Amino acid sequence: MSKARIALITLVALGWVSAAEQPLFDGKSFAGWEGDTAKTWRIEDGAIVAGDLNVKFPRNEFLATTKSYKNFVLRLEYKIEGTEGFVNSGVQIRSVRIDQPAHEMRGYQADIGKDWSGSLYDESRRNKVLAKADPAVVAKAENLSEWNRYEIRCEGPRIILRINGTQTVDYTEMDATIPLDGHIAVQIHGDGKTIVRFRNLTIEQLPD
Repeated sequence: MSKARIALITLVALGWVSAAEQPLFDGKSFAGWEGDTAKTWRIEDGAIVAGDLNVKFPRNEFLATTKSYKNFVLRLEYKIEGTEGFVNSGVQIRSVRIDQPAHEMRGYQADIGKDWSGSLYDESRRNKVLAKADPAVVAKAENLSEWNRYEIRCEGPRIILRINGTQTVDYTEMDATIPLDGHIAVQIHGDGKTIVRFRNLTIEQLPD
């Protein structure tokens, strides 16, 4: 039995996830994902990892699912380390790859990082925070030096973010031209000496 399957069974038993969820990452390969797995993304101890605390990462990079998703609940654990530069990461949802700038994605991002975690950002599209999390709420819910649980619920135009069970954002998209489907991806942000880790990624697909 794979590490990812064992982890999922454990999370179900703890009541952290639903039995309807399926793993997005098998804990040992990049099957179902695409990105720079030669130089940027690696697998360590069943987690997706990028970055180096001794080297400033030059640009944003994303590891994305090969499939698109519309309505779903995405759950994962993340950990971010670093103190120098812009130490930041995020989880893309309903997103697409773009050519300009290279290596970027366009779409919603559930942000990760000091003063950013729990907020919803629009990456390479409107380029702004769509819904800002209350820093006091996030400070009580999140411990950046430890593993944290992110839950991202996308249902119709509504997006709800939770960190360790605490809701940080409840956003409804009012622009009918914005797509309500797309790829899921994890990010390492440029300009920081950062290590980001993601594990136990699961998805529960909801009816359209």
